[in-house]
This record gives sequence, C-alpha cells and structure tokens, in this order.
Amino acid sequence: MAALKHRRTALERVEKFISEVYFTDCNLRGRLFGDRCPAASLSCFQTPRRIPYDEAVRQEFAPVKVGDSFGPTWETCWFKVELSIPPAWAGREVHFVWESDGEGMVWRDAQPVQGLTKEGEKTSYILTSSLKETEPHSVTLYVELACNGLFGAGKGSMIAPPDPDRRFTLSKAELVVFNRDVYELLVDLEILLDMAQLLGEENQRSFQALYTANQMVNVCDVGDPSTFPAARGLAAAIFSQRNGESQHTIHAVGHCHIDSAWLWPYEETIRKCARSWVTVVRLMEHNPELTFACSQAQQFEWVRSWYPGLYARIQDFVAKGRFIPVGGTWVEMDGNLPSGESMVRQFLQGQRFFQEQFGQICSEFWLPDTFGYSAQLPQLMRGCGIRRFLTQKLSWNLVNTFPHHTFFWEGIDGSRVLTHFPPGDSYGMHGRVEEVLKTVKNNKDKGRVNHSAFLFGFGDGGGGPTQKMLDRMKRMSDTDGLPRVQISTPDRLFSVLEKESSQLCTWVGELFLELHNGTYTTQAQIKKGNRECERILHDVEVLSTLALARSGTFQYPTSELQRLWRLLLLNQFHDVLPGSCIQLVVEDALRYYAEIRGAGARLQEEAVQSLCGDLLQPGVGSTQSTLVLNTLPWERTEVISRTGPAGTETLALVTVPSMGYAVVKEPLQPPQPVTVRKQEDGSVTMENGVIAVCLDTMGRLTSLHLVGSQRESVPEGCYANQFALFDDVPLYWDAWDVMDYHLETRKPVTTLLKPLEISLAGGLRGSASFSLQIGKSSTLTQEIILDATCPYLRFLTQVEWKEAHKFLKVEFPLLVRSTNATYEIQFGHLQRPTHGNTSWDWARFEVWAHKWVDLSEHGFGVALLNDCKYGASAHGNVLSLSLLRAPKSPDATADMGHHQFTYAVMPHWGSFQDAGVIQCAYNLNFPLHPVPASSAQCPEAWSSFSVSSPAVVLETVKQAEDSPGAVVVRLYEAHGSTVEAWLQTSLPVQEATLCDLLERPVAGGCLRLEQRGVRLSFTPFRVLSLLLVLRR
Repeated sequence: MAALKHRRTALERVEKFISEVYFTDCNLRGRLFGDRCPAASLSCFQTPRRIPYDEAVRQEFAPVKVGDSFGPTWETCWFKVELSIPPAWAGREVHFVWESDGEGMVWRDAQPVQGLTKEGEKTSYILTSSLKETEPHSVTLYVELACNGLFGAGKGSMIAPPDPDRRFTLSKAELVVFNRDVYELLVDLEILLDMAQLLGEENQRSFQALYTANQMVNVCDVGDPSTFPAARGLAAAIFSQRNGESQHTIHAVGHCHIDSAWLWPYEETIRKCARSWVTVVRLMEHNPELTFACSQAQQFEWVRSWYPGLYARIQDFVAKGRFIPVGGTWVEMDGNLPSGESMVRQFLQGQRFFQEQFGQICSEFWLPDTFGYSAQLPQLMRGCGIRRFLTQKLSWNLVNTFPHHTFFWEGIDGSRVLTHFPPGDSYGMHGRVEEVLKTVKNNKDKGRVNHSAFLFGFGDGGGGPTQKMLDRMKRMSDTDGLPRVQISTPDRLFSVLEKESSQLCTWVGELFLELHNGTYTTQAQIKKGNRECERILHDVEVLSTLALARSGTFQYPTSELQRLWRLLLLNQFHDVLPGSCIQLVVEDALRYYAEIRGAGARLQEEAVQSLCGDLLQPGVGSTQSTLVLNTLPWERTEVISRTGPAGTETLALVTVPSMGYAVVKEPLQPPQPVTVRKQEDGSVTMENGVIAVCLDTMGRLTSLHLVGSQRESVPEGCYANQFALFDDVPLYWDAWDVMDYHLETRKPVTTLLKPLEISLAGGLRGSASFSLQIGKSSTLTQEIILDATCPYLRFLTQVEWKEAHKFLKVEFPLLVRSTNATYEIQFGHLQRPTHGNTSWDWARFEVWAHKWVDLSEHGFGVALLNDCKYGASAHGNVLSLSLLRAPKSPDATADMGHHQFTYAVMPHWGSFQDAGVIQCAYNLNFPLHPVPASSAQCPEAWSSFSVSSPAVVLETVKQAEDSPGAVVVRLYEAHGSTVEAWLQTSLPVQEATLCDLLERPVAGGCLRLEQRGVRLSFTPFRVLSLLLVLRR
C-alpha cells in the first residue's frame, strides 16, 4: 500500500538500518559477520629495529593476548598467529580480523600478503571466499606491527612532535564468517542514501533513491537471507537507469600518495610502500578492472631491494598496464627550492629507472602535494619527454581560488604543458557519492572539457584503495543523476583532454601556492645542506669530466656519483627540503648531506689529482705556489685565502680562467687596496675602488654607493642590514606557514652586545665585526667583509638561535623605485610585485628565490645575494631576506642551535643583467678551490670551456649517461634575451649534437665544429643540452 512519507524520517530510518552505532542488535549492519572464533595461539617478539622476515621468525616468541599493549613508539612487534578454522564453516567466506593501533603487515608462507590499518579501513585478511574441505583448516600467519600510525605518532594532534611513549593496543585477533550478501546490500543502501541526501529536495532522483531504499528496508528481513535478492533487485533497477550523453565522465584511478618521509622516518616509508602496494596487488588479483597510478622511482627501488617477491608481482601488473608508474621523477620533490640542475636530475634518475625496470618512461608529471610550482617546470618536463601535468595543491590557496582545473601551463621560456587539477581537490578520494558530485560541481572548466580525474585511495601515510571504494564506484558507473564513473588510466584521461583542448585557457608563469610560505625558511640546516651539496656535486662532475677528457686512465666515478645524487634528490622530497618533517627525518637528512660532503671531497681530490697531478708534486728546491681551480664558466679575479709554507693563512688576489685553473706564484696587486677607517662617532667606512660603504656601530649601512658617483643606495634616515624579529604564530601548520599578520609584529633588533670594531684593516680585505642580542636569548655575530676588486659587500653571519615562534629577517631599504622586484629561479628569473594592489599581489607577501633578488629602476639597482637562503620579500622599496624561523611542530627542536650563512649586497649601474649580478651570485656560491702546488715548469693557466655571451650560463659539465666517451654540457639563457653564443672548448671534441634532458639526441641536432667552437641559438630562458663526443 502506498503511504505518505516524511523525508526526514525516511532518511533516518535507512540510516539507522545500516548504522554501525545504533540498533546493531536488529539492523542489517549487525549481520555483517556471522560466527567468530579466537586465534588458537598468539605470541609476540618485539624489537627496536626494522628487520626482515627471515630474521624475525627465528626469534623467541612469548605468549600474548588480545587487550595487551605494546610499544613504545617506533618499535616493531612480530606476532605469530596460529588459526584453526572450525569444520562447521564449510562453504562460508572466512576472514582473519585484526584490529590494533599501529600499522600491520600480514605475512603468509614467507611472503607479505596484506597491509592492515584501522585508519586505512583495512582490518581483515580474506583466508577463503568459500571454505572447501580440501583447503587447510590450520593456518599460521605472522603479523609485523609497526608502533606508529598512518600519520606517525603526534602527541595530541597529527602534526605535533611524536609522542615517544605511546602504547599500541591489540583489540581483535580472530576468525569470522563474513556474510558477503549483507555487505553488498549495505553498499547498495549506502549509495542510495547518499543520493537521496545529496541530490537535494528539488531533484527527482533524490526521491527515487530514498523511496527505493525505504522499500528495500521493508522487503529485507535481516534474519532471513532469502529476502536479500529481492531488496538488491530494487537497488539494481535504480543503478541501471542510464545517463544522457552529455553527462560528465569521471576517470577513477587508484592511488596511494606516500610521503617518502614526513611524520615518520625514511626507513618506515619502505614498509609503508610494501604494506600499501601488496594490498593493491591483492585487490588487482580480485578486481580485473582496477588500475593504480604510482609515482616516485625511489619507492619502487626500495621495494625492489627489500621485497623482491612483491616487486616481481608489481612488474607483472606494470606490463599489463594496470600498475602504472607516473611522475617520472626520483621522488615527488619540492617544486620551488631545488636548483634547475637538481630538477633535471629528478627526471633523469626517475625516467631512466622506469625505462630500465619497466621498459617505459612516464608521460605525466605527477606532483599532487607540493607547495607551489616553479615557472621553469614546463620546459624541464618537455625536455624529459613529458607534456602532461597533474597536481591539486593549489586548491589549498588561502586567498585566491585558482580559476581553472584543466588548462595549458606556460613556463618562462614559452614551453606549454597540458595541466589538470582533479576538481574534487583531493588525491585521496573514497569513491563516495559526495565526492563525485563535488568533482562535477567544482569543475572550473565546464563547457570546455567534460572529463576529469578522480584519484581514490588512502594517502599521505599510505594505505591505498579498498574493496569498498571499488564496489561503491561500480554502482555509479553509469547511473542517472550522477556523473559517469569509469576506472581509467592517466593516459586515457589526458588523451581525451588533449582531444577537447581547443577551448582551454593558458596560465603563464609560476603556480604559486598561497600557503606554506614558511617552508622557504624552516630547518635552515637542511636548506644549507641542499645548496652546498648541489654545489659539491656540480664541482665534482666538472672536475671529474675534465680529468676524464685529459687522461686516458682516470675512472669517472659513475656509480658513486649516482649514489650521491640519489641521496640529494631523496632529501628534496616535499616534506624534507621544505623542513616540514619530524626530528628523526631531519637527523637522517643531515646525515645524508654529511655523506655527500665527505664522499664529494674525496672524489674532488681524486679528480684534481688526476687533472693536475704534475703540478701538485713538490719539485726539488721548488718554492711553494698555489693551484687555483675555477668550476664556473667565466674568468674570475678574486681574493682567496691560501695556506703558506708555515701553515699560516695568507690572502692573495688571483685571476683564474673559466672552467680551469691557474698556478699562482706571485699574487696580483689590487688596482686599489681596500681602505677601512673608523670615524669619531664609532662608525666605520670601507672602500675598494668599486663600492664605498658607511656602517654605524650596530653594523647597519647608513650609506652604500658606487665609487666615483654620488648615487646613494640607502634612503636618508634609513638603515640597511637592519635585523627585524617578528612574532610567528600561524593558524595551524606550524613548520609550514607564516601568515600575513606576522608583518604587523615587526620589532627592529637594536640590543648591542659588542659594537662594530675593525677586524681586518684593509689591503686585500677589510672587515669589521659586531654582536647583537636577538629576542630573549639568541645572539648574532657578523663580520662585514669587503674584498679588493669585489663589487659586493659580504655579511658573514653566525647566530646562536634559541627562540620560539619568532621569525628573523634582515632588511635593506633602498633608494630605488620599482613596482616589481626580480627573483632568481631555476635556469632564469621572474618578477613579482612590490605592492599589494590586488589579492593576487598581496598573497605573495613572502616568496622564494634562489641565489639573488634584485630591485632596479632604469639605469640603477641593488641586488641581495645569498649562499643558502630561499625566503625573501620586497615591500615597496625594502628588500628582505628571511633568515631563521622557530616553529615547534612537527619538530620541537627545529632550527635551534648554531647557524652560519653569508649574504651580500651589490649596488650596480644599468640592469642587473649587464652589471653581472647573476655571475656574482654564482661566484658567492661556488668559491675558487686553492690547492698547494709546486712551482715546477708547467702551463700557468688552462681553460676547458668558455662561452662568448654573458647572457648564457654553462651550468653543467658531466659524463654522458650512456656513452663513457662523451660529455654532456648544459647551458641556459639567463638574461631573458634572444642571443647567439659560441661555446668554446679546449677538450678534444670530434662531434657535437643537441640532446634533450634525458640525453637522447635531438633529430637534426648535429652541430658544426668551427674555429670559434660551436654556435648556439637561444631564446629567453631556453635550456640547451649538448652531447660532445671526445677523441680518444
């Protein structure tokens, strides 16, 4: 009989019928499991180490019981579980149910078979789908339990520092009969209930779904399974009503974003990968339609090394096109701070790994969770065989909503890539009605494209897809009122988008994330380690390549360099280099940097020994001289510090040719020595014939100008090199965020501990030092240094940092007016506003840069250079460099302790390009290498490479990956100009070819070798790579 229905009561009736909380004694949910049976035997062995299965099972196991607790945090418990299935369960589906805190892995017959996490909705392992007499009824399993959750072990909140004393309780370990028919009905009802609630009262389908669900409750007798098919038939009738042709299509792809380290250490990530991926493989075996997109070559390499059996199964599914490598990079790196060359190596190492292991490279760049994206990435992607990009992080913008979900992204050189942000604004969907409706409603490009991505699976801490997610989506594959949901692949999605792309808009320049701007500064030691190790590997490669080219016996350290690069690339993961990780990860990262420094120094010494061995042998009665190496592609005249015969440090002014060396016997005399004078009021003036400065007793610049000009850089009554301390309390993401309101809390640092005193009186170098107190308990000591002939003033800074929630910056107010400042990025630069006219402008109150920032008006400007800082800002006429933060989560000790860093200020005539700011910033970051030598008869100087145009930087010289007799050189146009340049070399080159960033020769890329070298054509910010084959 038809009855009037009240919408709310009908909805709640269905809710209660499937509730996990209410009426479980008489509702459908309460019938999901039938009989239960405890484990026959349960024993455990605990260890602080992460050990392999073979070692674990040989240990002494002691009896334990359900209800026991284990720990503390980061320990590992191995459980031996003996099960005996009752014969009466014949024909039934039997699950082993395990519920505990922590992350578990089931091992059976010495192989991992299933990940277990309450947080990831995986608490059972299917022993059999229908128990047969012939199947074993006695089973022994091992459960490896990590004493940490999917999201680590934060004390009180997810991102709080880990609680070292957390205990992990085992609450269930039993056999159960699983009623599959009840489960299927529950999923039907869940989807119908969601349609009823979410399609809204104005929608006909909402009522159809509600009335059908209500009728199913009427039909269904929970105690009589014979009534279930009729109820399921009612649901099937709704699900089989099809969509019209214009309906949006959702491309669902399984995914499991695993942070390579974050709230857990690297070592735990190896197990997270195994737990997540073994679950995916198991799901694939039971769901032939499932596809899974998986990024980060490093994680594949971990699983290959630690879980070879699982890896072999993954390789099979990769070959079938179902387990899909994506991204093409070694890790999902930070998108702002790695150098241009580091980003190339992310792709080079990643794509080569995927090619070697799976016979394919990735066609999509995949970076869903990184804190902004450099405007140089499109060119780098295209150079590595990638024309498609997927992310979603800009949905986190605090101020402005990004205007597109599918668009072309154009980089600073004009390269374009097709870019897609899944409109559901997540990479961890659960296959729910609410999520597919949001995907359609939220899509900013309606009318332009009618397809979008839907990445489903638990992520960040691993977990991945579940059976229930798949079962939900099966019911939504083509159901009227909902978008079409098809299990798809990234390639299928992008192929459709490419066909529909004629109406898409283009976004030019960086994809700046309006959040997490504190990550440019947090964990300064990691930032410094990154910059230093990038330099070390650059220098080792240059010197090793030159040694290789000049010696038939030198062995290029190919495998060792790959190992060191991979360590550096791993540390560029988007929660490590940004500093948003726990203390354990920081310790690992700093250990890896120390490893690169140590091994790099060894390799450099070997290369120099091979390259210049004759010069390093002290001859009989020869006087001491110095060999000075220059790894940069231009001649340099600089003051160096060298060790004299008595072990004393002496200064010398030297000129060294580009990418080569000079033997220095008698140092040069400076055209004008440095003069340092103390004035009556305690201030100090310094001059070197290029620049002149005046410093007050607190080390602040009251005057800075180019010699021979009255053009002042510092405004009247202002102080440059002014330190300022800000309160730094974000809304939640402590290590990540610095908020706009921190600017309202500025306090200039004015507490003098030691006034400015001259420390070097002049000649080749002049300097003055002072000390300040910062905040309550921190101190800063600075030596301000001016070298002969040098166009910039250096600030060698030491800080003992003991603050909490404070942000230290140094400010340079300048007598320069410009609406934009220029910031160095990877292989180029870009401009950002110095004003806050629009919300897009003021949202960039704190930005990132690499080695320099410049504020120029026509004909004059001032640049700030640095050797390890990335955070910066320009407000009006004030350039600021961000020096130190003091967040307390997720690492309570972040940045505490000693810091040393250098920055410099450089006033200049003309544009920063013509003034050589770019070269000076390189010089500051890549010091000359002095080595004691004999003064035996030998060439006084040698240069391997030089470039005819100052607009072109020769960034990289390395051995080719695939041909030991060839060299790869990488150059880029740095000024933003169209230019022709000659690359000159003294190496025995017999052939030159253009190649891409993966070192594959470019069609028609053969270059003529001429008297002047190789002629190259550049457009603004273009990166070119050349393969040079050497004569042997």
